[in-house]
Amino acid sequence: MKSYHIVALLLFSLAISANAQKKIETTELPKPAQEFLQKYFSYTTVVKAQKDAEHGEKGFEVKLKDGTEVEFWKDGSYREVDGGKNPISTDFIPANIRDYISKNYPNEKITHIDYGHKDLDVDLTNSIDLEFSKDGKILKDKNNIIK
Repeated sequence: MKSYHIVALLLFSLAISANAQKKIETTELPKPAQEFLQKYFSYTTVVKAQKDAEHGEKGFEVKLKDGTEVEFWKDGSYREVDGGKNPISTDFIPANIRDYISKNYPNEKITHIDYGHKDLDVDLTNSIDLEFSKDGKILKDKNNIIK
C-alpha cells in the first residue's frame, strides 16, 4: 500500500510539472509578447514557446532559432532576454542604459538583460555584470561601485 502512495505522488508531481511548462503555439502568447518578438526578433524564428511558472507567477518562455531565450511575464511584457554568450538585439533596452554601456564599455555588447522586481541586471560579452535601477541609473559596475 505504501508503494502505491509513492507512485501516485510521483505521477501527481509529474502532471503538475508538465502543466507548468506546457508547450504552446506562438499565437497563444499574450499580444504584447507576440508584438515584442515581431518587432525586435523578426530576423529569427520561434523554436519553442511554453507556459512557465517561475518566481511564483505564471509566465512564458520562448526559445528562438538563433539561441536567444526570452521570458515574459503573464501579461506579455518581457522579463528576461538571454543570448548566452552571444549579443542580443538591444533596441528595446532603455537608451540611458545603452548609452552608459557604449560610453564605459565601448568594445562590449549586451548578452543578457533581466528585469527583477527591484532592479535590472545586464551582462556583457566580457562577462561583466552590471546592475541598474528600474529607471536606468547604474547601481553596480564591475568594481562593485554603488553610484
